[in-house]
Amino acid sequence: MLMQLPIELLALFFFSDRAIDPTWLRRAVPEIQAVEPGCAVKPIFGAGDKDAAAVKGISRYSEVSVSTACPSSDFPNEEQIFVVLDGAGTVTSGEQKIPLKTGDFLYVPPGVPRSVNGQLRYVLMGFKVPAGTAGGPIQIANLAEVKQQTVGGHPDSVLYQLMIGDTKSTRDKIAAGRVVTSLYVMDFKPGGTNFPHHHEDEEEIYYLIEGRGEMVAGSGTDGLAARFPSKAGDAWFFRLNCTVGFYNSTEPGAKARILAVRSVFPRRAR
Repeated sequence: MLMQLPIELLALFFFSDRAIDPTWLRRAVPEIQAVEPGCAVKPIFGAGDKDAAAVKGISRYSEVSVSTACPSSDFPNEEQIFVVLDGAGTVTSGEQKIPLKTGDFLYVPPGVPRSVNGQLRYVLMGFKVPAGTAGGPIQIANLAEVKQQTVGGHPDSVLYQLMIGDTKSTRDKIAAGRVVTSLYVMDFKPGGTNFPHHHEDEEEIYYLIEGRGEMVAGSGTDGLAARFPSKAGDAWFFRLNCTVGFYNSTEPGAKARILAVRSVFPRRAR
């Protein structure tokens, strides 16, 4: 009986029947309760989320809204990424004061203390690194500085902005990741897709920051892939070898943008 239901009803069944799937998680970010007044943190995946144990190499993935300040902190066993969604402020690390604005993205090495002041909203990502991993300076760039381009193996209906890659990267704006392999934005044309695919060595998160369409989430390289309605504000975590992809709306002028990040699964962490 279940298999005869239309895909929209199947999606509702999956979302209401269980919070965790064998290969993926979905969160509606606007519905997440924020904590910490003045530095409101919405735990999406990892630390603070009810299914934190499902995420292996990613220690935290949150949306932070600053109205005054976020206190100084450091994470000795995490490399972190900030992506400023809107607003302006300052990140302070020792004697270094870095102005922040919409579109900025930062790489923060392990153990580097920092505090954030201003009025802004940003995505905070943390990734587990081995104890004793060397630090370094905070690196910053802006999305406006990153060209849009196609990527081999994916259709021309989606353009990529390659923001942060690993330390050996020659194509990303910032090459610094120890376990982070790729931070990027995908910009989809109407009806555009990046085609369903999988990653054998990496976990991945998609955050739909604009538009709507259908997210592909499936049960592995040889398993079933399903297409689920998705809208701006939805975040998706894909486990190792999960089938992943996105199909943008076919409506004329439909625009969709996804902020995506991939990181090495812990058994392969460098």
